Amino acid sequence: MVNSSTNKDNLIMKNKGPLIVHLIFWLFIVTLCLLAIINSKEPATSYEILVQFGYYGIINVSLFYINYTLLIPELIKSRKMYWWYILAITALILVMGLIKTVIASLNSDIMLTFTNQRTNKKEYIDITTYAIRTIFISGFFIVISSLLKFAVDWFANDRIQRNLESEKKDMELQFLKSQLNPHFLFNSLNNIYSLAYQKSDKTADAVLKLSEIMRYMIYESNDSWVSLSKEIEYVRSFIELQKLRFKDGAAVELTLNGEIDNQHIVPLILISFVENAFKHGVANDPTDPIRINIIANQKILHFSITNKKNKHNKDEVGGVGLNNVERRLQLLYPDRYKLNIVNSATHYTSELMLDI
Repeated sequence: MVNSSTNKDNLIMKNKGPLIVHLIFWLFIVTLCLLAIINSKEPATSYEILVQFGYYGIINVSLFYINYTLLIPELIKSRKMYWWYILAITALILVMGLIKTVIASLNSDIMLTFTNQRTNKKEYIDITTYAIRTIFISGFFIVISSLLKFAVDWFANDRIQRNLESEKKDMELQFLKSQLNPHFLFNSLNNIYSLAYQKSDKTADAVLKLSEIMRYMIYESNDSWVSLSKEIEYVRSFIELQKLRFKDGAAVELTLNGEIDNQHIVPLILISFVENAFKHGVANDPTDPIRINIIANQKILHFSITNKKNKHNKDEVGGVGLNNVERRLQLLYPDRYKLNIVNSATHYTSELMLDI
């Protein structure tokens, strides 16, 4: 419900954006008109205000929005008919200029007169000069409406593109996560099956440990971020589950340093490295254990894991784990991580540094 409400509020704000821009523009035009009336040396009658600003205001607003809502969307955006658009704009300006000129000629004492500053006498403007002036004024409103239309559309398209990219990223992350959970479950169930097949007393403990791990994966890992301490506890639980596979337990050294508490991380980032070490490495050699080292401070998390390679590992299926986690790192920590993998003849080492 929270996400739905937030999306609705965002949509309302996005729809209000162009409206606010239009209001600002017309408030600016109205303010200029009011200043012209206030600064006029001769008080204007109501009829003069109606002719100068009412009739002409309707014409200019019509020019603006015929171009904004009809000509640009139909002739340029939809049909790409640029020459027809130029002809339509030219015709529109001429027709509106003619209407303005007719109104001016019918109200020549209002529209075609001005006071000469030197002689302080009222003089008439040539009708041709006035007609040319109206063409430039009409052109001004056409240019402004075109600039505003293209700017609003550009920002709208940019927002749509960013939303599509964000949705694509979210879908890919969900897909990667959906891969990770069955991948882990598949391997864990194989291990538990082996214990059950051997009628091991560890089977019940393995099922219980798996249920704890799955609870974390299904519920707590749905958040965008989890505390680092919970993620490490999850790694510990996974290690304990793996130890049940071996008669004498697994040989694992987990070292923690730095500030583990009050740090946060994207969930299920570290587990793939640990799972890979158990799946493809030697986990029961006390002289050469799996070594996991985690160092954290306020800015950097340093994670490294080294395992002895299992020369008899015939698993040709491979796993999605490391490819999965590397893609998640690219999406969730762009330019904020370094991953170094060393595959030597005897050992496999993964080293990850995260900006947290």
